[in-house]
Amino acid sequence: MTAQPFRWIEKTIVFFALSCSAATLSGEIVRYEITAREPFADGKVFGEVGEYEVISGRVHYRIDPGNAANKAIRDLQLAPRNDDGLVEFQSDLFVLAPRDLNRGNGTVLYDVNNRGNKLALRFFNDSRGGNDAADPGHGFLMREGFTVVWSGWDGELLDGGGRMRLFSPVARRANGDSIKGPVRFEIAPSQDDATRLPLSRGGHGAYPPTKQGRASATLTWRLRVDDPRAPIPRDQFKLHVTESSASPQGQLPKVELEIPAGFRKGYLYELVYEARDPLVHGVTFASVRDLMTSLKHGGGEQHPLLVEGKPVIERAIGFGVSQSGRYLREFVYWGFNLDEQKRLAFDGVIPHVAGGGLGSFNHRFAQPTAFATQRELRDWNTDRFPFSYEQQTNPHTGASDGILGRSVSANSAPLVFHTQSSAEYWTRSGSLPHTDPLGNRDAELPANVRVYAFGGTQHGPSGYPPSRSNAQNAGNPGDYKPFLRALLIALDNWAKSDDPPPPSVYPKIADKTLVKFDRASTGFPHIPGVRYPEVINQPWLLDFGKSLDSTGVITRQPPLKVKPYGVRVAKCDADGNPLGCLNPPEVRVPLATFTGWNLQNREAGAESELVGLRGSYIPFALTRGDRIEVGDPRPAIGERYASIDAYLQKLEKQCRQFVAQGYLLEEDVERIVNRQRERAAPLFEKISADDQ
Repeated sequence: MTAQPFRWIEKTIVFFALSCSAATLSGEIVRYEITAREPFADGKVFGEVGEYEVISGRVHYRIDPGNAANKAIRDLQLAPRNDDGLVEFQSDLFVLAPRDLNRGNGTVLYDVNNRGNKLALRFFNDSRGGNDAADPGHGFLMREGFTVVWSGWDGELLDGGGRMRLFSPVARRANGDSIKGPVRFEIAPSQDDATRLPLSRGGHGAYPPTKQGRASATLTWRLRVDDPRAPIPRDQFKLHVTESSASPQGQLPKVELEIPAGFRKGYLYELVYEARDPLVHGVTFASVRDLMTSLKHGGGEQHPLLVEGKPVIERAIGFGVSQSGRYLREFVYWGFNLDEQKRLAFDGVIPHVAGGGLGSFNHRFAQPTAFATQRELRDWNTDRFPFSYEQQTNPHTGASDGILGRSVSANSAPLVFHTQSSAEYWTRSGSLPHTDPLGNRDAELPANVRVYAFGGTQHGPSGYPPSRSNAQNAGNPGDYKPFLRALLIALDNWAKSDDPPPPSVYPKIADKTLVKFDRASTGFPHIPGVRYPEVINQPWLLDFGKSLDSTGVITRQPPLKVKPYGVRVAKCDADGNPLGCLNPPEVRVPLATFTGWNLQNREAGAESELVGLRGSYIPFALTRGDRIEVGDPRPAIGERYASIDAYLQKLEKQCRQFVAQGYLLEEDVERIVNRQRERAAPLFEKISADDQ
């Protein structure tokens, strides 16, 4: 099914909701507990918008378990209620807003934090990052007038590090007894000398084991994900639980696994035990939904973004990186873009480097931090049907579904920019959002969806010069962030005034740029010393027990593998760089081969498995003589460009073409050319020296 254009429908809904609820402001947010307001970046002035301020505190929510807008929240009926029969919970809040709110552009950019960490300034402002958000970078978001908002949505997080936390209610039986069930964790040690490691990634808690769970816990290990699981006797490992008495109710403890004999680097350790007290984690979607509608329409005591008692925010755009992009896909999938008063939350969303995944966000014993790659957590409940935005039929079950299915039915679908790197095609099932589930045909994108595949890039750009770390090749420094800046402006204009954005750019089966991943199909060149992948992350239909789909309860751990889905990757040009994609200027005018895959080296263990989310940077030879000496089929730098000036002229021409097409902002041309000048200068100096 193809979705129809949505902007006039959404605006009609917003008008209707405002007219019906103007006299009764949102009851979903009880109050904003603002604990600090202080200057941002030492009072720096950002163009005509002026100074910004930091607003921080906490948001107090209450939702109605009987309201249809909350029906999809798993276990909500088992959450404790107040005297009015409503469920209450809290989240952290952090806002960067113009000091003079009237100077803003009327748009909230909601950054779905990644494991509690703020990323928007790194991805749009090229800042150094950090959860204090102290570095404004070049100030792009501020000069454009965006109000940037973060809130806690992840109930798995521990205190510390400035991480944004959600304090979810705990599900309990009607008589107050604890709810119990199986949980599973996987640990992949990166060193040999460790004897005690947390079950979840750094900064995350885990569900506490019951007494029976401690006694009957099972632990297995294997080198590769498809190897048989080898059991480790119960007397050879221990579980440690560290509670924090200062934490609000609902925060998980730290749980660690100890193997006195020591973990082995490169192996996969899988622990299964009976746990207790699951979070009602699906309230995460209601929290973000209600925060967005409150910021746009008012409501909640101490509302921080009002001018003379009226809201100044007109639009909300959600941006999420990786885990957070999967969060946005699932937010839309479950139909949370309308609140209890039928008001729109997000006007547009940018699920970035989410690939084909959803997440472990809205079921009993949810694990938000879990995600699947070819190497780790591959049979977790994250990469599952539906993958695409169009309505499709699951070939294995016959079910019909799509990411936009519920929101299309409710006329509440946001505008969607699905953006991803080349790495997602290899490690995050990145082709499935724009093909059928078996990878046999291209999907038809709904009218409100654009897909942009940033070819020749990895999940997050590496530093320069790139290092190898545990990989066979250097990491990939290809930078897609300039594209993100231009696309954010395009999405805001689309939401604001129906200005159409640039066309989608992604590889397709129909034009033979989306192919099977083997070397013969992709045409990847035979580069001396470079091994080509023989594996890829291919998701399967998994059976976690009959209760998962109907009630959100997992009864089988680990799951049964039923049938695989089909994935594809971009075809390559003669250099090994991808075709059919929106390649950054430095990939279009290359000094190297930029891939979306990299392989583990021998020291890391499980040699030649994919290094999760990383790509490769494989430099060209400097001169024709150099490449002939080693047998490199790719033309050398000196054969491609007569001088550094010739290289930079070609690079700038490509940049200006992107500007004309709407994929790049004028301000980024100089940045890109200057950066590549610094990187290329030593290479051309050496070429000149060799010629002499």
